[in-house]
Amino acid sequence: MTDTTRRAQTRRTIELERTYQADARDVWDLWTTKDGIESWWGPGGFAVTVHAIDLRPGGELRYAMTATDPPQIAFMKQHGMPTTTEARLTYAEVVPHERLAWIHIADFVPGVEAYDVTHVLELFADGDSVRLVLTVEAMHDDVWTERAAMGWESELGKLEALIARRRA
Repeated sequence: MTDTTRRAQTRRTIELERTYQADARDVWDLWTTKDGIESWWGPGGFAVTVHAIDLRPGGELRYAMTATDPPQIAFMKQHGMPTTTEARLTYAEVVPHERLAWIHIADFVPGVEAYDVTHVLELFADGDSVRLVLTVEAMHDDVWTERAAMGWESELGKLEALIARRRA
């Protein structure tokens, strides 16, 4: 068991699973390259710009996520948050085409001190499809944990739509 896996088991986790009609290498590239990340990352109504990516244990991904649709802009303003937030995560494990683990710094919640949230992505190739399992640590409370889960559900839907467009 890795340190990241052990850490993810110390707090409640959310597990999301999807199967995509795609090659594991293609899905991996969408999670690990600037162009790939910018093409789908972020919940609906948000766009992402990658500033830097260093894909190795200890390396970082730095990006900006900007609310682009009116409901998301209104939500951000209503909760005292800027419409663009700078984000940073540190990669803990990189096993090409199989496993990616990272620690995201949750420093965007007004009135809450920054803390780490562990994420583990696993890809299981099966012929012309890949099963994706994403395990995410719970946030500091149930409301923000639900928001995180809804955000990842939206993101994985965007990823599915992108993969489908590429296959067409």
